[in-house]
Amino acid sequence: MARRVILFGVFAGLGLALLVALGVWQVQRLGWKQGLLAEMDARLLADPVALPEGIEPARDGFLAVRAVGRFTGEDRLVMASRKGVGAGWLVVAAFETDTGRRLLVDRGFLPDAARDRPRPEVAAEITGNLHWPDEVDRFTPAPDPVRGLWYARDVPALAAELGTEPALIVLRATSEAVPVARPAPLDTSLVPDNHLNYAITWFSLAAIWAGMTAVLLWRMTRHPASGARQGGPVQKKTTA
Repeated sequence: MARRVILFGVFAGLGLALLVALGVWQVQRLGWKQGLLAEMDARLLADPVALPEGIEPARDGFLAVRAVGRFTGEDRLVMASRKGVGAGWLVVAAFETDTGRRLLVDRGFLPDAARDRPRPEVAAEITGNLHWPDEVDRFTPAPDPVRGLWYARDVPALAAELGTEPALIVLRATSEAVPVARPAPLDTSLVPDNHLNYAITWFSLAAIWAGMTAVLLWRMTRHPASGARQGGPVQKKTTA
């Protein structure tokens, strides 16, 4: 009996330690994510600067920039959707600066009904944030070159398609009198942060595990096997 209790206690202790460790790990991840989001917010909302000469994704992600030039009228539509609006498209366009550089600009969201609205060449002063979205995986359909439709903001592929540097500015503001699309600035609220919920879940499971363990141990020690409780096999009475 004692051996059963010890083995059960070891098993239960290991399970409890695992659940608590997972909860602690999620708390650590929560701190890391909050620090990352704070850093992103600081970069996203900083005063815009001139475009760096040599743009590098690792260094310049979310950097707030400004540029003066023109939209060339060349663009591609990337499938997207917006809550309360439905299906639509992100307009990723070629932008040529006044110094002759060509970059990609995500001009914002366009409802599907406005897909065929003209988007001619226009001069503009823009501000936004450099971004390299991670939206392509093995399930992403290939672009439709005939219709000019894409299913992800694949920056290197779009840059090759439109003849620009492999850098994307997500538009925050533009001097255009009537923007062709509704700007969709980067926002950390769109970044998932569920670590607190995960931590609560793991710690709750640990508490339940501990409670069930305590109940089972109490029953094992309080109510041992019937044979042991009675001191041996029961003798059947006989009559002469």
